[in-house]
Amino acid sequence: MNKVFAIAKKELLTYFKSPIAYIILILTITIFNIFFFMIIDQNREVSLKDVFQVMEFMFVFLVPLLTMRIFSEEKSTGTIEFLMTAPLTNTAVVLGKYLGALIFFSIMISMTFVYYGIVEYFGNPDRMTTLTGYLGIWLEGAFFLSIGMMTSSWTRNQIVSAMTSYVILFLIYFSISFTAYFRGPAEIVIRQLSTWSHLENFAVGIITVGDVVYYLNGILICIVLTRLSIENRLWR
Repeated sequence: MNKVFAIAKKELLTYFKSPIAYIILILTITIFNIFFFMIIDQNREVSLKDVFQVMEFMFVFLVPLLTMRIFSEEKSTGTIEFLMTAPLTNTAVVLGKYLGALIFFSIMISMTFVYYGIVEYFGNPDRMTTLTGYLGIWLEGAFFLSIGMMTSSWTRNQIVSAMTSYVILFLIYFSISFTAYFRGPAEIVIRQLSTWSHLENFAVGIITVGDVVYYLNGILICIVLTRLSIENRLWR
């Protein structure tokens, strides 16, 4: 585990050494602030439900920018060979890099906790709903990060990595729109694949085993596929 944390620390420091990370942080918080005040002003209710939906939508666009370099940069600079020959298991490398990205993402999420403080000061929000909403958006972000890391392990080109992530994220986010054209088992499958339908439950204070398993299974599958891809010479 010490090696995993060491890689995670290195990955986290890499984020903060890059101006892109600061640009993403500033851009994200600025956009969230604007939408937060617009939503509160229009809805006139002490709830963050709509704010969580905006966060989900924005993370579809922002996460690929955070993850596109995780393995692609290592491949393009040749340092991937150092990682592959170092006294580290491939599992430790993948978990360490993922943990570093997840910590950075968690810092980004924590910067929005002030929203709860604001609605708590001016009203009496449902604390459990807010807590489950943040849990849902964190799980979804963790899932998105695992997808981005997986696509980054497929190529040495960061742009290709980001675009591939966008394709996958757009498909699982907007797939709920296609339920209008299907009925029966097909509609159920599409609805289950859509991230929107799962986060909606968290945003209204409902936690189901199916929703939690959806995110955890997605993360696990992407991590396993990432490990397999860095071992496969066809992807190097």
